[in-house]
Amino acid sequence: MRRRFETRPRRITLVVSVMAAVAYVTFFRPAEGLGARSVRLGALAAYPAADAFGKSGRLRMRFALPGVPVDYPIEVQGGLADVRYSWVARGDSVATGQPRPLVDGLIAPDAPGFYHLQLSLDGERRLVTDPPLAVMVPRSEKKGPELNGYKMGYYRGDRARRTDPEAPAGFVQIDTMDVDLPLSANLRLAHFITHDRQSTWPRYAAVDPRLIDKVELILSEIASWTGASDPDPVPFDVHSAFRTPLHNRLVRSSARDSRHQLGDAIDIAVDANRDGRVNSRDARLVALAVDIVERSHPDLVGGMGVYSRGSYVHIDARGKKVRWRG
Repeated sequence: MRRRFETRPRRITLVVSVMAAVAYVTFFRPAEGLGARSVRLGALAAYPAADAFGKSGRLRMRFALPGVPVDYPIEVQGGLADVRYSWVARGDSVATGQPRPLVDGLIAPDAPGFYHLQLSLDGERRLVTDPPLAVMVPRSEKKGPELNGYKMGYYRGDRARRTDPEAPAGFVQIDTMDVDLPLSANLRLAHFITHDRQSTWPRYAAVDPRLIDKVELILSEIASWTGASDPDPVPFDVHSAFRTPLHNRLVRSSARDSRHQLGDAIDIAVDANRDGRVNSRDARLVALAVDIVERSHPDLVGGMGVYSRGSYVHIDARGKKVRWRG
């Protein structure tokens, strides 16, 4: 938790930034105009911290496991000792649980789902709708090859009841009304649903926000090549993102230890030159953008595979540089 004290009277700024107990860390930076819509409750004002939208500035969701500290960068001004917070489930109007002191840091709700932060001061309440918090289902809830009736298969160590340090700590629970929720400016939860043709809902997906941030940086890099001050979005199609271990076994030529099972890999086809077609020329441009982004952001380095047959590019955020062609 970090505190910054201003010289002006009665102004106390707290940046609530308690690191979550898992590796799912995202940040949000206020988009243009967001500061003007900061929460104001009499003496209280709250808004996302300056680094809140990630390196790309385009992330739109945060993640946490149930009941653990939440990394949710937000600056709050006012009578901080009296500010309380609670969580309101998406689509609901009643907070879950009793309000807690904000100075103690934020704790995620106990039940999986999507929540908004609610602040209160002197009887006034304000819902902070951005960013929402996705509370995941812990992997420990997975029983054998299934999670709440959804067939996922086995991660390494599951059968022996050992913990694989690389396996996802939790999964986002996605119901039919959640598929269009944004993870970022360009990516939706729908992009991370495994294409396994199961009819069971809810579905579950591992989502690594570092990958999302990386993809947004890559798309922004490609968009900047037009030279326009406000370029149009780059056309793209997600071929595959998260795959359950069960589905990954059925994908031809897929590696048994595929990063797709961890939620930190994506196969994406991009019309990088905007000629209305996607081919090997586009793949080469995407590869160039990946190299540029990784040089600028070495903490997002990862694997890249260029597949000429499908004209798509595999991108992941595994933490070490790997390159191949397929």
